[in-house]
Amino acid sequence: MDREKQIFKVTLAGGAVNVVLLAFKFIAGILGHSAAMIADAVHSLSDFVTDLIVLIFVHISGKPQDKSHDYGHGKYETLALTIIGIALVIVAVGIFHNGALRIAAWWRGDELQAPGMLALWAALVSIILKELTYRYTIRNARNLDSPALEANAWHHRSDALSSIGTAVGIGGAVLLGKRWAVLDPLASVVVGAFIVKVAVELIIQGMRDLLEHSLPDDIEDEIMQIAQSEPDVIEPHDLRTRRIGNLYAIELHILMNGDITLARAHDHADAIECRLKKRFGENTHVAIHMEPTDQ
Repeated sequence: MDREKQIFKVTLAGGAVNVVLLAFKFIAGILGHSAAMIADAVHSLSDFVTDLIVLIFVHISGKPQDKSHDYGHGKYETLALTIIGIALVIVAVGIFHNGALRIAAWWRGDELQAPGMLALWAALVSIILKELTYRYTIRNARNLDSPALEANAWHHRSDALSSIGTAVGIGGAVLLGKRWAVLDPLASVVVGAFIVKVAVELIIQGMRDLLEHSLPDDIEDEIMQIAQSEPDVIEPHDLRTRRIGNLYAIELHILMNGDITLARAHDHADAIECRLKKRFGENTHVAIHMEPTDQ
């Protein structure tokens, strides 16, 4: 099964879980009179939307290079990651706002309705299903080296963790009675704050790649070591790196003795390119500029 089909399979599995939880949470939130559970349901709705985004953008990013995209379409996958982050921020702000309004009403003396047991059971089921979905998705994301799929995995994990906060808030409100019903909207505010944190991290990661941020230092050091290990190569320098979706782009200059033949110099450059592609993937973009020296 090729990479795109594997990503589709994993995303569809997560989407199926989200659809089930989405319906269950909304029903439990409405019937159980729980603002925290309705907030959690909205979070699941955002999960489902991001599943669709991943499916669309991964399909686009899997297209080969063409006349208008000399480096392929990998950036579309990074764009999907950024969109997911922005969508999460919007969801989180809405959740935070609604929870804050209910807390303010309680502070003014309004009586809040305590949530029911159905809402608590929905939170507990969500924790289990979303944590299992996260583990399944993150394992495949790392095997496939997919930023969009990894972002979606963390979206599943954020839903699981937010459901823990929801369960604590609902459980406290159910067990302690109406006097502590404020724990329910308080839990929704905590959920909103947590989602903002996750969203900002995703946006930063996506923007770093879109703005051509260099690869981590340890990877660049490894690239230089591979180039330096090639016979006749004297001094690799001017290394430039970046990500193109799940692919790496590597450009560097190498010094070689000016007396060797052009064919031999080309063979050395070709050998370095082959080793880099073997290490970082066959679709890695490698550009090597050869320079002569008198040494």
